Amino acid sequence: MKIITHECPECRTVVAANELEDNRVMKCPGKYCETVLRFEELPEEDREFFLENRDQYRL
Repeated sequence: MKIITHECPECRTVVAANELEDNRVMKCPGKYCETVLRFEELPEEDREFFLENRDQYRL
């Protein structure tokens, strides 16, 4: 399994790719941060890998 994350450009909070994929658009979970994060912000290679192997990322 490859761990795919995205770092908020504003506060540096790390969000897992599966959280972004579930929501597609979400407010950063960082305390006092209002930045909006999007699944499309992940590099294309990471998005493709995640979507092709989605079953590995389900709990």
